[in-house]
This record gives sequence, structure tokens and C-alpha cells, in this order.
Amino acid sequence: MSATLLQVCDLATHFSTRAGLAKAVDGVSFNVAAGEIVGLVGESGSGKSVTGYSILGLIDPPGRIAAGSVRLDGEELIGMPHARLRTLRGRRVAMVFQDPMSTLNAVLRVSAQMQLAMLAHGKPSVGEMRQRSLKALARVGIPDPERRLDAYPHELSGGMRQRVAIAIAFLNNPALVICDEPTTALDVSIQAQILVEMKTLVRDAGVGLLWISHDLATVSVLASRLLVMYAGRIIEEGPTAEVLQRPRHPYTRGLIDSMPSRAAPGRDLVQIPGATPSLTNLPSGCAFRARCAYASAVCSTAPEQTFEAARTWRCHHPMQALAAAQGQP
Repeated sequence: MSATLLQVCDLATHFSTRAGLAKAVDGVSFNVAAGEIVGLVGESGSGKSVTGYSILGLIDPPGRIAAGSVRLDGEELIGMPHARLRTLRGRRVAMVFQDPMSTLNAVLRVSAQMQLAMLAHGKPSVGEMRQRSLKALARVGIPDPERRLDAYPHELSGGMRQRVAIAIAFLNNPALVICDEPTTALDVSIQAQILVEMKTLVRDAGVGLLWISHDLATVSVLASRLLVMYAGRIIEEGPTAEVLQRPRHPYTRGLIDSMPSRAAPGRDLVQIPGATPSLTNLPSGCAFRARCAYASAVCSTAPEQTFEAARTWRCHHPMQALAAAQGQP
């Protein structure tokens, strides 16, 4: 087992709104090991992206990190001076965002943007920067990197722009990379290519990768371990294959059943009924109970975290217990 790289413990991130205090992240804990790909999945508004931003210290008012600990290689990031945190971003930890045009500067050539990323963490020569840039672009599958390096972002396709953003994230050999739905806006064939390239990058560089997505199908072919998030909390965790084959939480079961690949030909897609609760007015107990077909009176109390080998979940009526009660294997 590789050494633990990232340790997140009881992380809480809150936002002050006119409607009240929104608990976007509410007591989240998980680890990422070096060379491991961890998927963080859930519906929109579940707190996935805020978790990623919190790790990097990218939360600004009216948001704040209210509690918890985030350690990278044992070094605490919460409360770290801003100047020190800036030296770590891009060098020890990097992020790839959903929209590459929000990352890339439209009026600078790709070469200039890659040079800025390198100059932020050293003083390489012009020749060295160009060679490193060409190597990084080739590593993410960009053909003819010499020509692409001197292009402007608007001259590249969406898939090419996202590859450039990924190349910049890996440029300074970070220990941890956080990807916030970087393939959502791309077509399926480009998504598949980038997923293959990401797995190769992680294997070759030995970095830890946290892949944030609402698309369970995408995460399932990439991550070795899944974290399922709902209403600001991790409600299930475990090895990807085990979670997909034997989900414990009814919400996880709902996410799996709603995958397009599970729909019968000519039939409507299965949906989880209802909508996610307001983060400013979360119900007591299990936040999923209003949408759950198995909810009972006990669900108005908070479920304890259950541990089973490499699996954890928070549910009063886990799926394997329901199956056993119904005489199913």
C-alpha cells in the first residue's frame, strides 16, 4: 500500500446566505494515497466541488472553512499563511477545472501560459521551459506539440484546451492533482481518450488523483476507490468494483440505477425521486430520507458510520440488510 498523501478529517465549509447558513461540506473525512485515483461522486449541489476548493484553500467570503483538517504529506493546509499556500499550489498540489477557458488566458499563447506556470516555482531557462512544455503536451496526447504550443486557446478544440489545462497541472510534477469534472463538456470519444491519458499520467508520475464528478460511469472506469457524497457528507466509501456491485446506501443504489447504460432499450431513464434538500435547512437525521423508499421513523436520527473491511457507509437500512430480509443473495 502506498503512503497516505492527503488526509482530510472532519472538514466543514460553510457559506453565509440570506436564507441562512449553508453547510456545503459537513464533516467530511477521507484519504488519498500516492499513485491512487479516488472518485468523489454525487448529484449537483452535493458539495463535491466545494470539497476540492477547500483542500486548495480557494474558499473566499461569504464562504469559510469552519472546522477540520487537511494535511498534505503531513503538512496542515488549513490556516496556512496565504504566501506559503501559493507556493504549494501548482507545485505540490494542482487542480484541473471543468471549463478550460476559465483556466486559460484567451490573449496569451499556450507557450506563455506554460512558462508562467514554471516561473512561479523556479527560474528555468527559456530553452528548458520550451522543452518541458513540449514534453508535457506530448504526454497528454496532443499531436504536433510544436504547433500547438504557439497557438492561442481559441485556435484549439475543446478537447485540446482541456489537454493543455491538464498538461499545465502536471507541469511541475505535483504530488496531488484534483480534477473537478474536467471531461463533462467533451464528447464521449474525447472523454475516453483523456481518461486513458490520465490513468497513464498517474501510473507514470505516481501522483494521487482526486476525480470529482456527477458521472458515475466515467468515474467507475478511472477510480480504484469511490466516495459517494450527499448533502455535504460522505455517505458511502469503498473499492469501486465492490460499491458498484454491492452498494450499501440506497442513494448509491439510485445513482447506479440512473446510469444510462442500465436503462432498457426504449424505456425512460430511471431517476431518483425528489430533489436534494436545501443546505440551509437540512432535515434532521439522514438527509436522504425524504427521497428514500426504505425510510422509516428511525431515519429521523443520524445514522452511525458502519465499517466493514474496506467499506464504510451511513444508513439505518443498508441494502444488504434489505436484501437479506427479502430472501435475496
